[in-house]
Amino acid sequence: MNPTRFTLVAVALAALSLAGCSTVNSRIKEKSATFQSLDAEAQEKLRQSIIEIGNSFDMVYIALGQPDEKVERTTAAGKEEVWVYRTYTQEWAGQGHAYYGRRMLYEPRSGRYYMYWVPVYADYYNEHAEDRLRVTFKDGKVTVIEQVKK
Repeated sequence: MNPTRFTLVAVALAALSLAGCSTVNSRIKEKSATFQSLDAEAQEKLRQSIIEIGNSFDMVYIALGQPDEKVERTTAAGKEEVWVYRTYTQEWAGQGHAYYGRRMLYEPRSGRYYMYWVPVYADYYNEHAEDRLRVTFKDGKVTVIEQVKK
C-alpha cells in the first residue's frame, strides 16, 4: 500500500470512529424535536446530564446516551423498563509470558547472522463492570433513579 493511500485509509478510519461517538450535542441534534419542546431550565439540565423523575425516554437518552443494557420487568403494578449504565475499569493483574520473539544478531567476525528467540512478557489486566446508574421507566416516564455512591 503506498503512503498516500495508507494516509487516506487512516484518515477515513479516524473519521468513522469519531462519527460513532455520542455526545450531548450530537444527541440534542438527533432528538431536536424533543429538545426544542422543553423549557430553558429543562434543556440546561439535560446539557449537564441531569435527569429527574418524570423525564421521558428521549430526555434520558439526550442526557446520558444509550444505556449499556435495557431490562424489561413485569411487576404487580405492570411493565417497567430499566436502563442500566455501567462503569468499566481495568485492574492491573501482573505480567506473564506472552510469546517468544525472534531476534537476529549479526556477528561481524564471521560475517554471519544468527537467529535466536527471546521470551516476551506482557501486562495483563482484569476488567470490571459495575452498575453506576439504573433508571426505571413506567408508561414512558422515569419513576426511579438508582445511583451507586462510593
